[in-house]
Amino acid sequence: MPAVGILGLGVSFRRAPVELLERLAFDDADLTKAYLHAQDLDGLDEVVILSTCNRVEAYGNVRSYHSGFIALKRVLVETRGIEHEELTDPLYAHWERDATDHLFSVAAGLDSMVLGETQIQRQVREALRRAETEGAAGPMLDAVFHAAVRAGRRVRQETGLGAAPDAYVAIGTDLADEALGGIAGRRTVVIGAGGMAELAVHHLRGRGVGPVRVLNRSLEHARALAERTHADHGGLDALPDALEDADLIVSATGAAGHVIARGDLVRAAAGRAGRALVVLDLAVPRDVEPSAAGLDGVRVIDILSLRERIGDHSPQTVEDISRAHAIVDDEVRRWVMRRRGDELAPVIRALRSRGDRVVRAELDRWASRLVELTVEERDAVEAIARGVAAKLLHDPIVVMKERNEPGTDRAHAKLLAELFGLDPDDQR
Repeated sequence: MPAVGILGLGVSFRRAPVELLERLAFDDADLTKAYLHAQDLDGLDEVVILSTCNRVEAYGNVRSYHSGFIALKRVLVETRGIEHEELTDPLYAHWERDATDHLFSVAAGLDSMVLGETQIQRQVREALRRAETEGAAGPMLDAVFHAAVRAGRRVRQETGLGAAPDAYVAIGTDLADEALGGIAGRRTVVIGAGGMAELAVHHLRGRGVGPVRVLNRSLEHARALAERTHADHGGLDALPDALEDADLIVSATGAAGHVIARGDLVRAAAGRAGRALVVLDLAVPRDVEPSAAGLDGVRVIDILSLRERIGDHSPQTVEDISRAHAIVDDEVRRWVMRRRGDELAPVIRALRSRGDRVVRAELDRWASRLVELTVEERDAVEAIARGVAAKLLHDPIVVMKERNEPGTDRAHAKLLAELFGLDPDDQR
């Protein structure tokens, strides 16, 4: 049975506690396992998994809503060892046009904790690339994910959303600045060497922090980031000393477990002679053991702190949000029309061919009445006739592309063929 539609299942910060998002988050090995599992399940022709700090979603080109829902949910829970019942409340599902609208909104940063944040566009693009590498994505999801990235790019080009590409870092840095009474000149350590860590280094440099040191499990990766950002570097074996010496720690790794344990901070606090330490944890799963948040002399700023900080929007932001939603709506409409146009191409070609034949037949029937016209006048009459036919056919074609739903294209094509007397042979 061929696939009939796009289904998206997911859990996000809007309805799920951060603890559940941490347990659902896919690391590199999990993704490989998940894609292998997905390809063994009935009901899925294609699948792409999007796992970020604030959401875990699986999109599938499925053979039916029911079988696709079961398969995608199994991919999420069985790969990560989650009980099905744990997703009863936070799990959401989007089908066909709604799935497209949701994905486009996600790529545009409209469903992010920080509206318009730009990391998500790269993450959507990377999710597709990974699925293609694993042999799990096909032409349908490839097309819709590329269209989603295009929608996100338009939002960033045509509105003011995303003007601060490091929004998470900016909000976290503001909180750190308040906690330390200013971060200018403060000794800073960044743990991690990926995209978020690099954003953090650049942003902190702009805020005038003191010496910056990059620590990472891979010394080579730490060195590469340090060279790009003119920082010092080291391995994670240097972390205990860093916790004692630094004023600000920013952690943004992709580790599955905690990088900084409560005990690490207890020992560090004992050697700091009362100096305050701020730890900005930008990772999901969290890099810092949650129980460390209550330690004397240590302020931990994590994803929960960032959620509390995000508040009302300025009038300009509200205007940008409205414009961004309009752009997403326009891109979704274009996608739907392109997709339906491809699926209904045979009957549309037949309909236009029928219109051409009717115009030609009528011109031939009235040819004897047109002999006294000049060539230019006959061309004008023909153009008028073809224009009338094109206008009459335009609305049925557009409506069919926009309103057609999965599994109904054959019925709609048959109805159109009957209404306009189309020859089935013309639809091949």
